[in-house]
Amino acid sequence: MPSLPKPGNLKDPEVAGLFSNDDPEKIFGDLREIGHGSFGAVYFARNNITKEVVAIKKMSYNGKGSNDKWQDIIKEVKFLRQLKHRNTIEYKGCFIKEHTAWLVMEYCLGSASDIIEVHKKPLKEVEISAICQDGLEGLSYLHSQGKIHRDVKAGNILLTENGTVKLADFGSASLICPANSFVGTPYWMAPEVILAMDEGQYDGKADVWSLGITCIEMAERKPPLFNMNAMSALYHIAQNDSPSLAGGEWSDEFHNFVDACLQKLPKDRPSATELLNHPFVRKTRRSDVILELIQRTKVAVKQLDNLQYRRLNKLIMNGGNEESLLEGTVVTNVEDLVPPDDNSSQDGDNLDSKSDSLPSQHSNTASSQSSVASLSQASQNEEPISFARERHSPVTVQLHLQGSGGGFEWPSFTHRSASYSPYLASKASGGSPRGFDPSMANNFATIRTTSIVQKQIKEHERTNDYRNFTVYKRLRKTHQKELQTMESRFKAEMEEHKQKLDREYDNLRQRFFRELEKLKAQHISELDKQSKNTQAQERKFLRDVHQNHDTERRSLAEQMKKNYKSDKEKMKKGLETSTPKKERDDAMKNFKETLTRKKRDAEFRLEKHQKDTLEFNLRAFKRRKLLQYHKLEQKLAQEEIGQRRAQLEYEHSMLVRHHESTQDLEYKHLAALQKMKDEQLRKQHETERDNQKDYNLCAEADLRKKHALEVKQQPRSLRAKEIQIRKQFNEAVKTQQRQYKALKDHILQNTPKAEQKTVVKKLKEEQMRKLAALGDQYEASIAEMLQQQNVRLDETQMADAIELRNRLHQELELLIAYQSKIKMHTEEQHKRERKVLEERVSLRRALLEQKMDEERLHFDRDEQDKRVMLQEKHREELNNFDIETTRMGLNNVEVAHASEEQVDDDISIRGSMLSLSGSASSNSFTSHTPL
Repeated sequence: MPSLPKPGNLKDPEVAGLFSNDDPEKIFGDLREIGHGSFGAVYFARNNITKEVVAIKKMSYNGKGSNDKWQDIIKEVKFLRQLKHRNTIEYKGCFIKEHTAWLVMEYCLGSASDIIEVHKKPLKEVEISAICQDGLEGLSYLHSQGKIHRDVKAGNILLTENGTVKLADFGSASLICPANSFVGTPYWMAPEVILAMDEGQYDGKADVWSLGITCIEMAERKPPLFNMNAMSALYHIAQNDSPSLAGGEWSDEFHNFVDACLQKLPKDRPSATELLNHPFVRKTRRSDVILELIQRTKVAVKQLDNLQYRRLNKLIMNGGNEESLLEGTVVTNVEDLVPPDDNSSQDGDNLDSKSDSLPSQHSNTASSQSSVASLSQASQNEEPISFARERHSPVTVQLHLQGSGGGFEWPSFTHRSASYSPYLASKASGGSPRGFDPSMANNFATIRTTSIVQKQIKEHERTNDYRNFTVYKRLRKTHQKELQTMESRFKAEMEEHKQKLDREYDNLRQRFFRELEKLKAQHISELDKQSKNTQAQERKFLRDVHQNHDTERRSLAEQMKKNYKSDKEKMKKGLETSTPKKERDDAMKNFKETLTRKKRDAEFRLEKHQKDTLEFNLRAFKRRKLLQYHKLEQKLAQEEIGQRRAQLEYEHSMLVRHHESTQDLEYKHLAALQKMKDEQLRKQHETERDNQKDYNLCAEADLRKKHALEVKQQPRSLRAKEIQIRKQFNEAVKTQQRQYKALKDHILQNTPKAEQKTVVKKLKEEQMRKLAALGDQYEASIAEMLQQQNVRLDETQMADAIELRNRLHQELELLIAYQSKIKMHTEEQHKRERKVLEERVSLRRALLEQKMDEERLHFDRDEQDKRVMLQEKHREELNNFDIETTRMGLNNVEVAHASEEQVDDDISIRGSMLSLSGSASSNSFTSHTPL
């Protein structure tokens, strides 16, 4: 088996044509990280030659699974090179640098997901309609080219500066349609994609389902089932009813559009081209709506990033540490500007972490060592603002305020950990951030806040990310490869088995054909031998008859001669006594003439008798030989038929054996496939349960962190009440001190001088006792207030923990129930597959038996036809022979009777002929003897 080419090897002409050999670091500058995911990082960049602004997606193919990563890169590059449409991202080239592919595309401001994240509220219906219209145009183009996107979601729908909607991120795309791979992002997957490995294939209508889920995402800020673990969500999507829009002031057209996209069965779901005629996407002017949305988002991004700048300034002036810097700039950047809703905090944080796509799992370590991009366009007219930290070493930080297009110019980071210390250190040493060119900053615009990029980086760096779908996707992909490999191996094995059986059957047929031809040649030889023997016997028979005839003629002549002498002597004796000489001479003369005439008559009659006898016997001989030839032909024909019948039965028995061996192999293959599927399903279910348990543990850990933060960060109102109580206490102490002083002066005026010291001491002790009691009272009030607050907090936290525990337990039980249902469904599927195989085998056996019966019937019919034809041939030959016998003047009945007599050999034939000839000559001689 040939080995795969080494990743990054550009010697292959087909691969080399996809990549450029130029150094991308010399061509592109001003790189700023604007996105991050499982594949690596996305950067804003500028072409140093053409000054064109582009986006660069860096994908590493080094490390574990490098071959798969390299093949995914090649597939994505090939896919992008084939796209030429207004609503798909434009491809500009791809470069190779140190085991990293630099995929260069046109630059976009951000995605629809970024807009939702910035505003912390759903999009308007008219905005959703405009985005869907352009998205459907792009999908319709892809589907017309026989391609499937397979990862449609708000995060992959990008917006350009001129308001054009672009489909992006084709790492999951399929170059062929239909497909059956398990790829995509879990919450946006169509049911047929989830079930494709088990139940069949899917086409471009899977993208229509994902677009419907994206509509709900844009209308509700998150897709359905988003609060559920991803693996559990897959079961809900595959087995439950389709989701729909929740409550809200949405039009009937929007509801109808979403319901049409989310039809459970693909055959009931309209195509992207058909949806372009839907009233929901035909009622808006795209450019105006999208441009207004982009401008509004830019303003919000500017306000959010300026708020981050002010907090950064405040934290640096107050000497905050790096952790507080990060928390202040990432966690709390939106709450003061955007009114919170029910799901603004938890769902917003989880959205990016749950939206990672499945297919392109390129971990890019080297590419993430560059700066986090500045997220706004700086103004050239504004002077940089500088400030210094009062604590530690004095450091100057320059921040460029934005003139237009979104926030201020953030400092770049030398590491993706979102720590500001490296930047501050570089500024302190007089350096400048990597990839930052102030002269070109005014051309940079985006609708992505700094917090979005930092959140993606933070989520990507999590070592135990229970929301990451990589392991599960790799497991499913491995299972699919194993099944495909086994099916291919079984298919090749079955083809080899069939070829072996075909060769065996063909060899048998050829051997039988040779044997039959040999038998036919042997039969022809026997028939020729029989014909030659008949001809030889006929010649011998004629020779013997002719000899007998000659002997008979000589015997007749000698007998006639003897008779003539004796008759002459008798005639002379009779004439000597009484007859005169003349009369005696005349009588002798007449006697001689009479004898001569009788001799000629006897010879003539003998010759005629011999001729007639020869013709009769020869005709009987020929008829007898003809019958023997016919019997031999029948015997040989029967022998040939018997051999052909034996061959046919042997062929049928071989076909039955072949059928049984094929049946055994099919059952063996089916059992092995089902065993592998069961084992894969067991591993898959174990992975899903382990993932759910990890998800539960992480969710509980997150809740504990949240509770600890709530306990650590007491509400400001509680601290204000504590300060107010302590202030009241201080005022009460001051009042008591004034009262004590007045009481002391009054008592001292009415008390003798000798007793004043004792009285003052008692008053002071009483004052201390009362102040202590008052302090204890106030402290008890504060403690009671704090205790009540803690009790309420503990009760709330306990209720939250119980609710979360119950929800997670219910989700785990539901997952186990779904798995049990899937297992039962798999067992039923196995039974159906076995039943289908049994029916197919039975049908094949029935067809085989029917074919064998037809061949037997055809053989019997051919045998009967050959018998009839041979009998007709023999009958016709005998009839012709009898007709010819009759034409010769012979009695065909007598000839037939004579021919049916059994004669052992030629001697008996000759003896018979001799006896016939002898009797004939004796009769002839006797008849001619004178009285």
